[in-house]
Amino acid sequence: MTNNSRQAPKPVGAYPFARKAGNLVFLSGVGPRVAGSDNNDSGVPSLKLDHNGNFIEFDFEAQVHSVFANVKAILEANGSSWEGLIDITVFLVHMNRDFQTFNRIYAEYFPNPDSQPCRTTIEINRLPTPIAIELKCVATVMS
Repeated sequence: MTNNSRQAPKPVGAYPFARKAGNLVFLSGVGPRVAGSDNNDSGVPSLKLDHNGNFIEFDFEAQVHSVFANVKAILEANGSSWEGLIDITVFLVHMNRDFQTFNRIYAEYFPNPDSQPCRTTIEINRLPTPIAIELKCVATVMS
């Protein structure tokens, strides 16, 4: 099993990005950092931080596209695919501000309602790094 993908950033903690069990692959929380970034550099698209590490501005849409690209890369590195997604848990740090935008972009990535994965969206206070979104996913492994 491949825990990482060269196309996705390394996990920010002591955990694998993916673990297979039978014909399923479970993804740990995946954020929008870009591949090649490390924990000393936010690596988040369009994120500007102040000297204390608090965000000054960010582009939520860029974060959504980046997190989807990371999920796709991790799935493919573990024998699955975007189409293999069966369940997604979405963590947003600001539901009122970001849910409508997320929902619109999500519909672009999953245009067919008959093949959309199940989804739960939860608002949380914060994530371990200065990001606005994280996904936890379950997908089938291709035979």
